[in-house]
Amino acid sequence: MNEMELKYGCNPNQKPSRIYMEDGRELPVTVLNGRPGYINFLDALNGWQLVKELKEATGMPAATSFKHVSPAGAAIGKPLTRVLKDIYRVDPDVELSSLACAYARARGADRMSSFGDFIALSDECDEATALLIKPEVSDGVIAPGFTKEALDILKAKKKGNYNVIQIDENYVPAAVEHKQVYGVTFEQGRNDLKLSKDMLGNVVTENKELSEDAKNDMLVALITLKYTQSNSVCFVKDGQAIGIGAGQQSRIHCTRLAGSKADNWYLRQMPKVLGLPFKEDAGRADRDNATDLYIGEFYEDILADGAWERVFTHKPEPLTEKEKKEWLAGNTDVTLGSDAFFPFGDNIDRAAKSGVKFIVQPGGSIRDDQVIETCDKYGMVMCFTDVRLFHH
Repeated sequence: MNEMELKYGCNPNQKPSRIYMEDGRELPVTVLNGRPGYINFLDALNGWQLVKELKEATGMPAATSFKHVSPAGAAIGKPLTRVLKDIYRVDPDVELSSLACAYARARGADRMSSFGDFIALSDECDEATALLIKPEVSDGVIAPGFTKEALDILKAKKKGNYNVIQIDENYVPAAVEHKQVYGVTFEQGRNDLKLSKDMLGNVVTENKELSEDAKNDMLVALITLKYTQSNSVCFVKDGQAIGIGAGQQSRIHCTRLAGSKADNWYLRQMPKVLGLPFKEDAGRADRDNATDLYIGEFYEDILADGAWERVFTHKPEPLTEKEKKEWLAGNTDVTLGSDAFFPFGDNIDRAAKSGVKFIVQPGGSIRDDQVIETCDKYGMVMCFTDVRLFHH
């Protein structure tokens, strides 16, 4: 089959809608369950490219959580600590495969943004991963295969309407791609740039100590950015994106947005936050929303009389700014990637507030010297890759 009709395009008024192969080849996807839409396929195919490249670059299973054609999270399959299992809503006693760990990290880092996501997995979806997907609000999943047990679990989601797509992992797209805007066709070579550790040799700061773990985190950042709407930056720690700032017109706004998400990820690990007195019947989404409000600047919205009673057994004490600052000081060895150069040192100043020690970016700004000087002020390690990763 080289053509598939869709319910509608980006919006219900955009009909007709379909995906098809202009060169007459078979579509590289098979729908095993559900009826994916236009945006679903955009998320699925971009997400698949991301996890495929992550696995090729790191040698580890990878997963991403896509939302509105940008990743909300991405990760490789490193084991989870008990605290991470707690903030990611994973049963502490359950045994996880490497792929399940990757998915838990990708979904869990920014649970607010991942609500209603489309998942991409680098490997055959196993039962452990499907069981993690089962309780989450999600539109669908794409993977190169599914075990029988996993497929049975996923087919039961959303009253049998959950989207399950199998991708041909051996499919190679055409070298030239096309896109239409306002009836005008654009043509360009596909972005098949391979991102690898070989690109990380140009260390421009005084500090040049770059560990293998830091290099892996740089690859996670770069590959995530390759499939994120530009302008974008990505904060990474221990093999997972912990803050993505996507599609902002100003790079400093990207850095602030991603930095605030990285801060929230770390604040969720505070004992005071882990110990929030949730009611037993409080749902996963209600807990996520309440936690996000509690650690943020609008904490009064969840602690106001008439509000806290809906999710808590008793009213928690608010976090003080002093408590937040002291806790955030413990977040260290974070990596920051950017899809284009940093034009000013203010991005570095903001990154330092979120524990960034390693930075990877293309370089090429007329103020590179200022940016490098700011990195040196904080003892950071920065690499220039000399390549931009703009994605639209």
